[in-house]
Amino acid sequence: MGTQVKTSARFVRYELPTDHSYPYWIAAGPDGALWFTESYAGKVGRITVDGDISEFDLSSAQSGPFCITAGPDGNMWFTEYIFGRIGRVTPQGEVTEFQLPSVASRPQGIVAGPDGHLWFTEYLEGKVGRISTGGCITECKPMAFNSYPYGITSGPDGALWFTEDAGKVGRVDAAGEMREFSLPSPGCGPGHIVAGADGALWFTEDANAIGRITPEGEVREFAVRDDSYPEALVAGSEGEIWFTEYDAGKIGRLASDGDLTEYEVPGGPGPSGITFGPDGNIWFTEYLSGAIGCLKIEG
Repeated sequence: MGTQVKTSARFVRYELPTDHSYPYWIAAGPDGALWFTESYAGKVGRITVDGDISEFDLSSAQSGPFCITAGPDGNMWFTEYIFGRIGRVTPQGEVTEFQLPSVASRPQGIVAGPDGHLWFTEYLEGKVGRISTGGCITECKPMAFNSYPYGITSGPDGALWFTEDAGKVGRVDAAGEMREFSLPSPGCGPGHIVAGADGALWFTEDANAIGRITPEGEVREFAVRDDSYPEALVAGSEGEIWFTEYDAGKIGRLASDGDLTEYEVPGGPGPSGITFGPDGNIWFTEYLSGAIGCLKIEG
């Protein structure tokens, strides 16, 4: 696998109005804007492709908004890992919060499922949960102790796929039937996960790698630089995977043939969430420097 490092790229940065808010996750919304969480400020933010920023307060500055995703109802949905809640914010900024059965469940990833509900992981409860757009919550049967489910995505097979910090990737269908696949390296620390254009699931690993698993459970791993700490990833339409390198301060692009290209982020270490914007560019959060970044994709 070849590696290229590009020190010059077209980056644009937008500093947030709130200091030390630590923006973590970002997702494209149905309103043509990007929505993000500010994990230390108890806010959800919205940024247009022109850089106009709005912030919306949650019920507490300590709620810990974490991941955010677009829902089937035209709203944005997010997890609050400190207070154990699932939140909903309308395009106008109206916030509603739904308490999970366990305040200490530490919900992490969230995604819209093929059944019209939102699915999420409960890190400390070892569960995958589901919430309707009306706020009705159900939970799947708990997994083994210390499974620590983390990222979650909708798979090409109509099921939900999720990572377990214990070194597994799991699959659960709409009926709650679950299957787990052990990864080659038990301590690899799988993190966030997305469905790729190739029909497989791709995920980050704390052990400085990007993993790939087919719906049948076949796993392949692609090593990246030792100091990168890949955090989040998004799939491109041509089979490539874009990901943030938290420790190295880079945006990585893993091509379908395994070649890796890296772009140095002007803000330095700390890029975390990543998504495609409605403008076709790569948008990401800069957790440590308190900014939203955009990597312009040349045609």
